[in-house]
Amino acid sequence: MKIDAQLAATVAMVIDEGSFDAAARRLHVTQSAVSQRIKSIEQQIGRAVVVRSRPVRATEAGEALVRLARQVALLEHDAVTAFGLGDAAPDSPRVRIPLAVNADSMATWFLPPLARVARRHPIDVDLHRDDQDYTARMLESGEVMAAVTSEAEPVGGSAVTPLGVLEYRAMATAAYMHDWFPSGVTADALARAPFVDFDRRDTLQQGWLRARDVDPWQVPRHYVPASHDFSEAVRLGLGWGLIPAPHVSEGLVELGEPRIRVPLYWRQWNLRSPLLDAIAEEVAAEAALVLAPM
Repeated sequence: MKIDAQLAATVAMVIDEGSFDAAARRLHVTQSAVSQRIKSIEQQIGRAVVVRSRPVRATEAGEALVRLARQVALLEHDAVTAFGLGDAAPDSPRVRIPLAVNADSMATWFLPPLARVARRHPIDVDLHRDDQDYTARMLESGEVMAAVTSEAEPVGGSAVTPLGVLEYRAMATAAYMHDWFPSGVTADALARAPFVDFDRRDTLQQGWLRARDVDPWQVPRHYVPASHDFSEAVRLGLGWGLIPAPHVSEGLVELGEPRIRVPLYWRQWNLRSPLLDAIAEEVAAEAALVLAPM
């Protein structure tokens, strides 16, 4: 079976944009043309490729087509560049680079290397933010080309490179420490003192409390689902929280051990691409400057 690259690219655009209407606008065609392309590829392979929900989601077959479309676009860019017709030209076609990254990496070290690559190559970075324990799933589904993840094992045709360790310290303001821990950071005091949680998928604070023999589900908490705002909430005394080492600032007091160490890895498609390799090199170089060694 020969899969039409244009049809696969249309599936990827529909998934990226979340609707047939939005995909039609990006492709400069009518919505009916997009619908016809999707119908054609579904008839060709004999199965549905999208779930017509809001937003549109890819089926398992659709995920395979999305991966194909992204790989074709990447290889096309690399080939054009090799011909000497690519990055130097002002009207060079731009390549969409979807990447998955955890919020703390995005807030502390991940953006500078992308900016350096974007100065040299015509790329459109599309960042997907999730907890480091879940970003690898986006890579496996074809939603992204590469991911910063806490998973070391290569899965589904991906290559893995160690980046370093992002260290977290339990911090609070001096005023907060005075109010909630007048006799020290004991298990009893921790059970009553409110903490700041990132979201319901974040388990760092819970792990720290368990290490201190405290049931985390009985402790009051504030949810602040943005990395910078999370650190700001701790600095304002809303509660204590685990702050990534690059965000630790003057005026905060450490509650004590343990310091949580989260190893981070760069996982990308196992596809030889100069562009993807250039991104990986910049990411690894920045990580070496900011993250602790493994």
